[in-house]
Amino acid sequence: MNIQQLLQSMAERVSASASVKNVYGDPVVAGDRTVIPAAQVHYAFGGGGGGKPKGDIEAEAEGGGGGARVSARPCGVVEVTPDGTRFIAFDDRRRMGAALAIGFVLGAAVVALTGTRRIEVVRRSE
Repeated sequence: MNIQQLLQSMAERVSASASVKNVYGDPVVAGDRTVIPAAQVHYAFGGGGGGKPKGDIEAEAEGGGGGARVSARPCGVVEVTPDGTRFIAFDDRRRMGAALAIGFVLGAAVVALTGTRRIEVVRRSE
C-alpha cells in the first residue's frame, strides 16, 4: 500500500465516524420545535514514507506511516419552528473570561514597568 492509499483509507474511516451526528446525536423534536446540534469538526492528516535507492546492493526496504487527528466542539444549535429557523450560538464564557483576565494583568504589568508617575513642574521665580 503506498502513502496515497494509506492517507485515503484513513480519511475515509475518520470522516465516516467523526460527523456531528455521531458526536452529538440526532436532532431532538419536541412538539412543533426541532433542535439540531451544530459543531465545529476539525480534521488533520499526515504521512510519509521512504525507501532505499533501487541501485542499492541490499534488498530494497520501504517504510511509511501516517496519522490523523479529529476534534469536535459544540458551537450551537439550529432551532426550527413554524415561526422560522434560527441559529443559537453557545457563548464561550471561559475563553472570554480568560482573555479579560490576561488583558487586565498585562495592562497592570505595563503600568508597573513603565513607571508612570506624575511629574510636577516646578517654576522658578526669577
